[in-house]
Amino acid sequence: MKKYLSILLSLVICAACATVFAGCGSGGYEGEINVYNWGEYVADGSEDYEDTVELFEKEYNIKVNYTTFETNEELYNILSSSNSAYDVIFPSDYMVEKLIAEDLVQKLDYSKIPNYDKIIDRFKNMQYDPKSEYTVPYSWNVTGLVYNKTMTDKKPDSWESLWDKDLEGSILQFNNSRDAYAIAMQLCKINPSTFTKAEVDKATKKLKEQRPLLKKYVMDQVFAEMENNQAAIAPYYAGDIYTMMTNNKDLVGVLPKDGSNLFVDNMCIPKNAQNVDGAHKFIDFMTSPEMSAANMNYITYASPVKGAEKFLDEDLKNSELVYPPDEYLDKCYTFHNIDDETYTYMQEQFVKVMS
Repeated sequence: MKKYLSILLSLVICAACATVFAGCGSGGYEGEINVYNWGEYVADGSEDYEDTVELFEKEYNIKVNYTTFETNEELYNILSSSNSAYDVIFPSDYMVEKLIAEDLVQKLDYSKIPNYDKIIDRFKNMQYDPKSEYTVPYSWNVTGLVYNKTMTDKKPDSWESLWDKDLEGSILQFNNSRDAYAIAMQLCKINPSTFTKAEVDKATKKLKEQRPLLKKYVMDQVFAEMENNQAAIAPYYAGDIYTMMTNNKDLVGVLPKDGSNLFVDNMCIPKNAQNVDGAHKFIDFMTSPEMSAANMNYITYASPVKGAEKFLDEDLKNSELVYPPDEYLDKCYTFHNIDDETYTYMQEQFVKVMS
């Protein structure tokens, strides 16, 4: 994946950290923190990008033990059923709601996170943390459509395009029950934020109508399928669509006119964290405009931090796919936590749809 990082950002970061680096001793670290994040979700020093975790280690002389998860559910299972002690985690909106309800995360001391003042107001006091007590937003994005303009004469602008019989055999769908059902629910006039079993049944019928038209269900396989001209259309996360478009100029990204899922990934401190002070330092560091921009340039998602735009790649900053206008965001919804019975039922029905 080709990434781009502005020279300006590198210069600013180097200048800001130069005196700190000079002060770090050659001895051991003064402490350590355990961080649990999505895969490939921080700038890691590859392809001329900054390594933001390494920059944190140098600034605070705190070692970061960094591990990754693939789904919110994997994160939840680790926190709820093991003795693993993480200091900073990165759950999505609906999972934050579940973790708070089950007392698995602790309230933050925002006096130790001065960069929180730079968070854009839209991303404060969100429904999953209405008093902004447990979270600091890390990134946000929406779901969108990507299509290959050489494989269709149409210009898809709605989720209904994923049911287009003219594209039979070249349509992809999320291999993810929550995202796939959200699309079907929108078309069935059901609120995807929260729903009942009866509404799952209605959406299941819609997904069953789509099944014969699909090439396959995908997650990360979508990159190879779309970039190598193996499929005509797919839903995916807008920031990832942006990356696909940089790798294949025949691809077009679309914000569906129906509206979309606005999702926010957050930084939280688990209840059993061992280094709470170090965790606050890490969260504050990653919320600075420079570090947020470094990470967002790498993952091509949107920053919730005011001032980060000064350091963002110009193409990324100016992309309405990655940074939709406010009037589009006003049409979007966020996921709520769903009770276990309904969520399990949805997953069971999705397995039946796919089989």
